[in-house]
Amino acid sequence: MTEPSKLPHHGVPEHQPAAGGIAARARAAAGPQYLNGLNPEQREAVETLDGPVLVLAGAGTGKTRVLTTRIAHILSQGRARPHEILSVTFTNKAAREMKLRLGQMLGQAVEGMPWLGTFHSIGGRILRIHAELVQLKSNFTVLDVDDQVRLLKQLLQADNIDDKRWPARMLAGLIDGWKNRGLSPSQVPAGEAASFGNGKGGKIYATYQERLKILNAADFGDLLLENIRLFRENPDVLRQYQNRFRFILVDEYQDTNVAQYLWLRLLSQAPSRPERRLADVIPGRIEDANPESRGHEDSARDSGSAPTAYPGMTENAAAASASPPKNICCVGDDDQSIYGWRGAEVDNILRFEHDFPGAKVIRLERNYRSTGHILAAASHLIAHNEGRLGKTLRTEDVDGEKVTVTGSWDSEEEARAIGEELEELQRTGENLNDVAILVRASFQMREFEDRFVTLGLPYRVIGGPRFYERAEIRDALAYLRTINSPADDLAFERIVNVPKRGLGDATVQLLHDHARKRRIPLFEAARAVVETDELKPKARGSLRDLVMQFDRWRAQREVTSHTELAEIVLDESGYTEMWQKDRSADAAGRLENLKELVRSMEEFENLQGFLEHISLVMDRDGDAGDEAVSLMTLHSAKGLEFDNVFLPGWEEGLFPSQRTLDEQGRAGLEEERRLAHVGLTRARRRAKIYFATNRRIHGTWSTTIPSRFLDELPAHNVEITESKGGSGWGGSGGYGASRFDNLESFGSSYSTPGWQRAQANRNRGGGGRSGSGFEERQSSFSSESFNRTKRGPVVIEGELVAKSTGTTSDFSLDDRVFHQKFGYGHVVKIDGNKLTIAFEKAGEKKVVDSFVERV
Repeated sequence: MTEPSKLPHHGVPEHQPAAGGIAARARAAAGPQYLNGLNPEQREAVETLDGPVLVLAGAGTGKTRVLTTRIAHILSQGRARPHEILSVTFTNKAAREMKLRLGQMLGQAVEGMPWLGTFHSIGGRILRIHAELVQLKSNFTVLDVDDQVRLLKQLLQADNIDDKRWPARMLAGLIDGWKNRGLSPSQVPAGEAASFGNGKGGKIYATYQERLKILNAADFGDLLLENIRLFRENPDVLRQYQNRFRFILVDEYQDTNVAQYLWLRLLSQAPSRPERRLADVIPGRIEDANPESRGHEDSARDSGSAPTAYPGMTENAAAASASPPKNICCVGDDDQSIYGWRGAEVDNILRFEHDFPGAKVIRLERNYRSTGHILAAASHLIAHNEGRLGKTLRTEDVDGEKVTVTGSWDSEEEARAIGEELEELQRTGENLNDVAILVRASFQMREFEDRFVTLGLPYRVIGGPRFYERAEIRDALAYLRTINSPADDLAFERIVNVPKRGLGDATVQLLHDHARKRRIPLFEAARAVVETDELKPKARGSLRDLVMQFDRWRAQREVTSHTELAEIVLDESGYTEMWQKDRSADAAGRLENLKELVRSMEEFENLQGFLEHISLVMDRDGDAGDEAVSLMTLHSAKGLEFDNVFLPGWEEGLFPSQRTLDEQGRAGLEEERRLAHVGLTRARRRAKIYFATNRRIHGTWSTTIPSRFLDELPAHNVEITESKGGSGWGGSGGYGASRFDNLESFGSSYSTPGWQRAQANRNRGGGGRSGSGFEERQSSFSSESFNRTKRGPVVIEGELVAKSTGTTSDFSLDDRVFHQKFGYGHVVKIDGNKLTIAFEKAGEKKVVDSFVERV
């Protein structure tokens, strides 16, 4: 009998199932379940496996699903084994989420994917395997920032460089920036290398790298920089990984920096012949790394690692795979590149087609998050950027509510208006977890935090501490608490050596010992100890100066407004100067927060009332599971989404940031516009923009101009609304009506004593802010009501006259005593609890009696 395959065809044409027919539908039903629910663009991105692919995924278009589904498709189709896929993300959380989703798609936990992780985790793994090739051992230590700064301080001291003028933390930031750009010490431009330490920055960088090798250590930047050096100097190692990774997938490609880009470019080249020199990929010569410049036909044979056929592959396909094309898929959105300040290069995604000729670009423009009006506004705004590849977000959802734009008289009215909107949302049953306030700068948060305490609205700060929990604010409050209450040991201990005064742990321990033995506050112990010889002269002088400063500030409190006093304290203590000299990236923000703290004090009659208010603010810790409004910066909001998004502070100078415009010009403006786009696209149902006509910036009130971004919004998608935060337009004074003119807007749920006294005083006409600034007025509350210390010790011709502690010593003249530091001696004079002792070896010293024992 003739086999069916040998029967003559007699011209019968090949059969293909008709589109939409029973066979086609049945075959589709039998296909992979993980492809169900993908739209055509998403499916194309998943199924286009060969060659370079760029997936331009707009906000809310399902890019994470595309990326994980693509990995599942590669595995299920047998195109690669799990260990042959390199998939890099920016966070460990994203990597864990991808593994979880893959397990759900394939019906089992995904095991054996060792190369799915962050850039630095994968880079660290490669380094440990080949540590000897970069002069390390496999058990090398990864230094954290504190260790890095400490090591740099040692190098600065060894080179006789003043670490106050040239802080180690500043140099750490410069080195991190150089490493993010893929620059080894020899590659740093001469001008940049000379910008630190009187021209010694480059030399110290080189010494630092040498020292790391001696310590068998690497910092965070080395995890990629040393990878790049490893691959450049060892072509055989690079070829090993080029052959291993049959597919490369990258998430958030628009956020890659130069070092990450170079690392990916090296791995994405087709393997080179062993006898040929590996093309150097260096900054400024990226074109030398063109992956198409390598021959594909001999690469697998030369490496001795030609892959075997796998299930489902034809013979021709298996043969073709002996020289595989580099299958790299990068997913990102050029319109959401907002991290240029930390080294991200938007040009990496813009030049993808140049780097990978023949690359396929797939645009995901169907948004599943926001309503029509929100998307139209965001798309129209971002279209003003010139440096973009271009796409237009669309939705099949309803148009929904228009984006609203609301003007307010000042930032206080802005906070009141948003607070009332939130209360209204609460009354209509909205979940506060679905509400977010996104600010451009962290100092804006203080106004909202105070307002929410007033209204009793729970809130959480995302991406950082609450305003009053920030380190610089706690330090400033500790100074004010010590002035208000000298017995506040916790506050005094916090700032006794902040800024540094040479009063270390040993000094603090001595103060604690004395205070405990005499049962007196730490501050009074300090007052007593500075009159003795217990401390070394330098420490004793620093502590005496601090005690004198606090005495002077307490005296000034009686004749100076509490806001002015706060400014005096921050300046005279050296705290403001400390942050002015700090060259770290967040120093400017900390200074802004300190100015905002002083401004917040104007709302209260005196220092006591302000500190009472703070104690209530700090006491509002709810459970993590409770409903709460999310308060964060725009940068922290990326990747999140909420039903209701409030966007305050859309004013020139604040948003777009004047500092960014000054430093980066047009590129900075475009990044600020991308940040606005990110803010709008966080909203699912409602996006509400606010701006203030008057705002206090850099410590002074200024009349502001609405942000240029407002005029870039499409008129037919935007609605102009009136502020709900109270009138405030007009009134007396240079800045409009007082916030207390419209008491109804405050509600009645707030019970802070200081706040209530401030309101009562304003109602009695007790003064307030006028066109000429703050008016000082006599307090209507007696000092006795707060048990104030009317005056500290007096200073006569520069000498501190110590206050008596009111105690009498138990020792007598000629008593023989022992002191742990000075040894044996006998008492020659007694003054209260202070003894003058003639020591046998140390001579005559004045000490506190609690530090000696009778023998």
